[in-house]
Amino acid sequence: MKTLLKKSAILFSFIIALTLCLQCDNPESKKESNTKVIAENSTPISEEVKEIVYQKPIVFIAGFDKGNETFYSTARKYFKEKGLKVVDGQYSLEEIILWLNENGKQHPYSEIHIVNKSNPYKGMNLETVVRGDKINAQTLRRTITQGTLPKLRNVVNSNSKIIFHASGLIENNDLINTLKDAFHAKENPKVIASPYHTIFGGKFSNHYLAKPYYVFYPTANSPGKMDLSKEIAKKYPEETEIDWYDALNNEEERYVGEAYTTQFTIPILWEFDFHNTDNEMPKFTSQDQVMDWIDAHDELTAELKKLKVPVDKFRWNWTTKNSKLIIRGRTSGLCVLKPLVKPYGDLKHIKPDTNNKRLYGMK
Repeated sequence: MKTLLKKSAILFSFIIALTLCLQCDNPESKKESNTKVIAENSTPISEEVKEIVYQKPIVFIAGFDKGNETFYSTARKYFKEKGLKVVDGQYSLEEIILWLNENGKQHPYSEIHIVNKSNPYKGMNLETVVRGDKINAQTLRRTITQGTLPKLRNVVNSNSKIIFHASGLIENNDLINTLKDAFHAKENPKVIASPYHTIFGGKFSNHYLAKPYYVFYPTANSPGKMDLSKEIAKKYPEETEIDWYDALNNEEERYVGEAYTTQFTIPILWEFDFHNTDNEMPKFTSQDQVMDWIDAHDELTAELKKLKVPVDKFRWNWTTKNSKLIIRGRTSGLCVLKPLVKPYGDLKHIKPDTNNKRLYGMK
């Protein structure tokens, strides 16, 4: 019996040894073993991350005050008190881009602030190029197409912000998109602006935002503040906190959050040459005839549609010189401004935080 058990143990040991030998000779087993060794010994290679050094925010005061205005002087003081570098004397987009290119020092700017008093209906009070047209969507696009605007070099990247302190700019999609094209670079920066009016030099705050409401009438032919207050109330029925008649007669914010009114005009000049056409030059005897003639021409009504001002809100006059017909129009706009104030706590203006998406938009 002992002999049988001994023989069985020897046989079992031989079978185990043979099995192990066969596994060692199996190519698949070797492949699996080698694969495991490689996986265990592999070490990930870490990529070197290059730190980007940004230049501090910079502010362009792109205009100057006239008469008793304080918009630019107060803006200059506001940003200097914040410790930001302020640049004066650059009154065109061409000069701003050239200044950035010459002073970029191979490092991108984190924020580029451009302060410019503007009007959503008239465009910006900033030249395209030196002594060029004032910026609107059409003049700026023409300047870009002609190649007269310099290219922005590598002084910005995709994280840089170009912040316009200009009233209602983000609402003008054509203009804001054209401005984005004007600042095209290897890495395009973000363009930021507000749908609200930008106010510098207020009685209670150096800088705040205000919501605008508009009403128009033919220049020198005002129907009176009472009729205008009824018209603007009808135009903005959702606004119930403003006493429109009081607001139209108020020229400044007498207490924090009080609505007040500013005024501006929009001029139109059209010239038509009938020298080389088969069309007969019209002969007008009244403004109604001028308006009827404008309504009959789609390209003219399209231009008024962009302004969002009806044809009957303009005062029209016309002159002829040889084969030319010259039509001029002018409308006066009253803009009621309602300052943005905190909805709770002490009565204060809301801080114009450019990172607040409720106050500023980004393109």
